[in-house]
Amino acid sequence: MTIAWANHDVALALGVVPVGFSAANYGVQDDSGLLPWTKKKLQELGVTNPNVFKDTDGLDFEAISDANPDVILAAYSGITQEEYDTLSQIAPVVAYPKTPWVITWREQIRMNAAGMGIPAKGEQLIKDVEKLIADKVAQHPELKGVKAAFTYFSPSDLSSFYIYLPGDPRGEFLQELGMVFPENINKYVKPDSGFALSLSAENADALRDADILVAYGDEALLKALQADPVFGKIPAIKRGSMVLIPDGTPLAAAGNPNPLSIEYTLDEYLSLIVKAVAKIKQ
Repeated sequence: MTIAWANHDVALALGVVPVGFSAANYGVQDDSGLLPWTKKKLQELGVTNPNVFKDTDGLDFEAISDANPDVILAAYSGITQEEYDTLSQIAPVVAYPKTPWVITWREQIRMNAAGMGIPAKGEQLIKDVEKLIADKVAQHPELKGVKAAFTYFSPSDLSSFYIYLPGDPRGEFLQELGMVFPENINKYVKPDSGFALSLSAENADALRDADILVAYGDEALLKALQADPVFGKIPAIKRGSMVLIPDGTPLAAAGNPNPLSIEYTLDEYLSLIVKAVAKIKQ
């Protein structure tokens, strides 16, 4: 049994079909509750009717209990101590190490594989994904050393913005692709910043050293940022060196990478990044 985000994809990538798992609540293009890479893997494993339950309004403890799990995988999640205690009455729980939602895709695999009693398979999966990434990145040497930050802006309210930190899978994955986290941002990071830094527009200067910015949105967001008197002065925004990921799409959902989503979306993601990098020297 898995709950929350992506843990079921780790299990599926390891060839294990969970007795139940949480529906994806973002990026799904139909009413299946399944992201395309999850759907593809289930088909490969011959599963036509997976036990998918919705937990956006809170965990469905009854559905979880009814599935009679041997273990509950929640390595990538934001479960509370109270939820952990309740789940533990149903089955042993694999929870995040320290901070909610702060865990790399490697740790997701390692912890969930250990929870299922197949740590060696987990290590092999990590090696396979690492090779896939390395092979793809080798085709784009221009990415090495590029200063990149994964951000969030709301075009309807540019009074504040978010920067996902390297401890967050989105931020960490940019480094996986050979880029580096802009050092200038670190002075804004506090011990309780968690997986993302929330800043007011007056701190937009935190983005000044970034060569490229990744953000959920489209051309309308870029135009809004360029027209803004504060953000419009940030070099990456001014020249359009932004990787714009349309909100609510599978690619946006893949911003939080796991072994299945990486394989499914890496080519598309890299093509957008390469276009943004090409604008640095324009």
